[in-house]
Amino acid sequence: MRIQYFQDTDTLYIAFRPADVAETKDLDENTLLDIDTQGQICGITIEHASDRADIPQFSFEQVPA
Repeated sequence: MRIQYFQDTDTLYIAFRPADVAETKDLDENTLLDIDTQGQICGITIEHASDRADIPQFSFEQVPA
């Protein structure tokens, strides 16, 4: 998984896995879902991310099974 924040456009992009994007669907006016050729979500774009998520407080934790 790769997470990118573009400060100049206030856009957050989360790529769940590398894949060829076959289609991009609007979830709402500020959220886009990238769909691969198998119909699975492979990425999500969030516009106006600083208003919709606590970007400076981001953390990641992998929980063992």
